[in-house]
Amino acid sequence: MEIRKLEGIIEAILFTMGGSVELGRLAGALEEPQERIREAIAAMQERYRAEDRGINIVELEGAYQMCTKPEAYDYLIRIAKQPKKQVLTDVLLETLSIIAYKQPVTKIEIEKIRGVKSDHAVNKLVEYNLACEVGRLDAPGRPLLFGTTEEFLRRFSVQKLEDLPGIGPEQMESFKEEAEDEAKIQLHV
Repeated sequence: MEIRKLEGIIEAILFTMGGSVELGRLAGALEEPQERIREAIAAMQERYRAEDRGINIVELEGAYQMCTKPEAYDYLIRIAKQPKKQVLTDVLLETLSIIAYKQPVTKIEIEKIRGVKSDHAVNKLVEYNLACEVGRLDAPGRPLLFGTTEEFLRRFSVQKLEDLPGIGPEQMESFKEEAEDEAKIQLHV
């Protein structure tokens, strides 16, 4: 295999794996002798140094790993500290609404209302600090109970849960019709 192609594949493997990869595994995957792999990596290390790249390849007890150069750590920390934009998808908003109006509520109750698994949505809401564990239900298996947080109130400009908008009779009738239509569609499928 041509050396540039070999180096490109080694780079892709080390980047993708994230952790260290043993020389023997690299040689086996590339069907090349270990010495040729070692030479290719040495050439890559030298080129990264000469070009003052932000990454390097380090050797760790007969294995190789792609790493960030220590000089870049301060910049990485600045990026990592920047708040991530939290996107509330329709699924997350639907799940959050159920938690807000039914709290304290279990995942099973949420799933019964939504009709689908809700683990991911609940976990994301907990990660975003919009929902939290508020206890356990006194029932077999002692399932977790979820409720909203102060952050939820702040984000949605609500001072207390009682200030959440109520559901009027016409909205309830509309929801009922939608649910019945969905049930009919699912029965015909």
